[in-house]
Amino acid sequence: MQPERKPLIGIVADLNRKPTHPVHSVGDKYLDAVTAGADALAFIIPALIDRPGAAFTDPTDIDRVLNLLDGLFLTGATSNVAPIHYGATLADPHSPADPARDHVSLALARAAIRRGLPVLGVCRGFQEINVALGGTLHQAVHDTPGFNDHRENSKDTLDVQYGPSHPVALAPGGLLHRLAGAATAQVNSLHGQGVDRLAPGLAVEAVAPDGLIEAYRGDSNSFLLAVQWHPEWRFRENALSAGIFRAFGDAARAWRIAAKLAA
Repeated sequence: MQPERKPLIGIVADLNRKPTHPVHSVGDKYLDAVTAGADALAFIIPALIDRPGAAFTDPTDIDRVLNLLDGLFLTGATSNVAPIHYGATLADPHSPADPARDHVSLALARAAIRRGLPVLGVCRGFQEINVALGGTLHQAVHDTPGFNDHRENSKDTLDVQYGPSHPVALAPGGLLHRLAGAATAQVNSLHGQGVDRLAPGLAVEAVAPDGLIEAYRGDSNSFLLAVQWHPEWRFRENALSAGIFRAFGDAARAWRIAAKLAA
């Protein structure tokens, strides 16, 4: 008897527009967290738009991709979600953008959540899911009255940038509370934008000391979890981070088994 195939997790790539050759890329830390932390197979989804025959211009493209997957992982990135997607005007013309990723991620997120596919979002992915479901963002948390500066110092080493930055209060009885086995957790902080209005159908899972939403879950029985911090960074050394990816992998395995039984 052949061993059961590992669940297949789709990860949307960033489109890095280098001077000569644009590159679709996913950071190795995210692939490691999926393959080792979630014990799953990683499938990179390119962000293809604005060309003949490009994917995701037809809704059937989205269904065909999601039919292959057992989970969707929306990662962090250096770019920001374009404010046009949540009814706002761009405040900073120098804000890094990736319209190709916006196009693919938002479409996939909506469709995946509608069908109940397990979905995990991190940093930009956390913001994408909220926007995809009708929420809004602060374009510059550090310039918003009442909030702290949640950005990293680019002059610090990666170990410092991704090190613990502040605590978050975990919602009693929530998924993260159960995974952490505690009421609070220490998290890193490397973001300039953040959730303003939480989308309908989402429930707060964690809040920073200044009141900024740092994590949420879907309010249905399907696995939908998103965090503003970066649990993929050295996840093996952090029990909560390891628990997040293990729970995601378990949900993807359950989805695969249910889909196989229904076939």
